[in-house]
Amino acid sequence: MSKLLSEQKQQIVQFHAALIHNVVMACHHRELLPQLEPILETSAQNGWDSLVAVIRQVLNGKRDVSVLSGLDAEDSAIIEAILHGIQDPSTLPDADAKPDPALAAPGLASIINAAGRGDVTALHMLANMSEQMVRAGGDMAKLGGTMRKFVDGERDPDKLARGMSVQGQELVYAILTELGKLASH
Repeated sequence: MSKLLSEQKQQIVQFHAALIHNVVMACHHRELLPQLEPILETSAQNGWDSLVAVIRQVLNGKRDVSVLSGLDAEDSAIIEAILHGIQDPSTLPDADAKPDPALAAPGLASIINAAGRGDVTALHMLANMSEQMVRAGGDMAKLGGTMRKFVDGERDPDKLARGMSVQGQELVYAILTELGKLASH
């Protein structure tokens, strides 16, 4: 499961690269705080209250690992990336990188597989990812909406990829391929 968490953590950090960069920049350049505030307010309104509260602590100078206490895996990954980025900006994720769906398939399949076996951490991570995907719109929203079907054992690519673009369908097929590999072990 540690490799799963590592891949998952990398995906979370890349997904939230812009937020991580904005927070680190505001920590180094206090004059940027007013630009960060609307982002934090929107995040809090979208259910990220705990994350925003900890980001505010970091902005106010609290930089030790105790800020991670009580956070879920996703929020912890974001805060850890912020803390590392404050100490060493070379550790920051590429804010301009576009997520590569081919790289996402093995990680998603591992999480789906673990969730399907009842792993509570994986279920929670998948629920958070699904929520973000739905908010992203397009194929991501459709994929996020199918996660429960994946966990429940649905493997029909036509049902899972219904209404998706070619790229979305390819991602579904890649996830199914990875799930097949995991099932054979």
